[in-house]
Amino acid sequence: MSRALRLEDKVVLVTGGGRGIGKAVAIRCATEGAHVIVAGRSMDSLHETANEVRRKNRQAAVVALDLRDENSVRLGMAQARDEFGVIDVLVANSGIAGPTAPIWEINPSDWADTFAVNVTGTFLCCQEVLPDMVERRGGSIVVIGSMTGKRPLINRTAYAASKMALVGMVRTAAADVGPHGIRINLISPGPVVGERLDEVVSDQAALRGISEEAAIHALTQDSPLGRSVMPDDVAGAVAFLASDDAASITGEDLNVSCGTVSY
Repeated sequence: MSRALRLEDKVVLVTGGGRGIGKAVAIRCATEGAHVIVAGRSMDSLHETANEVRRKNRQAAVVALDLRDENSVRLGMAQARDEFGVIDVLVANSGIAGPTAPIWEINPSDWADTFAVNVTGTFLCCQEVLPDMVERRGGSIVVIGSMTGKRPLINRTAYAASKMALVGMVRTAAADVGPHGIRINLISPGPVVGERLDEVVSDQAALRGISEEAAIHALTQDSPLGRSVMPDDVAGAVAFLASDDAASITGEDLNVSCGTVSY
């Protein structure tokens, strides 16, 4: 007997769906039966993800979206709705690493840019999808945060502050939308294998005068599993929280950190 698909015929929009966590989420949601819209700025990689979704016999669409630009978010979300009529699930995954520097050396414009993408961009996406969800009295939003929002990481103040802001946003937004049958949850991954982690490790090693091996060890040494997180691990958690299997879960912050953060 075949397994029931968690997201069968749901429409899932994934921001930053061209690579890393976002790509893994898009493919996992398609595997779970969803039709997928991938949104972001890197159009070539977004089209590659969309083609992988189609190879799983699911419909896919690509939407240009710049979270720094309110008008771009509005137009992109309108295009996404035009493609499939509704958005059942928003996965707010897009984010930037921000500057790697001691707080007193961070350029204010870099600080502002980190918050513009990671916090305000997430807020704008939620604003665009929620009115229709409220009207239909249903929907799910999963926001991708980071364990760095809750655990110090030297020279990463802007990123850490932006990710902690998402915890407060999700908890309070869940209270706002719960009476309308909508759930909002957050996932806080540990260091996730991929290009983004490689960049962070390289920057940390250079700034601290240590090897890249020492820098990655510093990120994973407190993990009971002793390793980084795989993108598919985060994608599996997203598929669960987006689905009816998590019907009684909202306002939560799920750590997917190999045990590095467990509270």
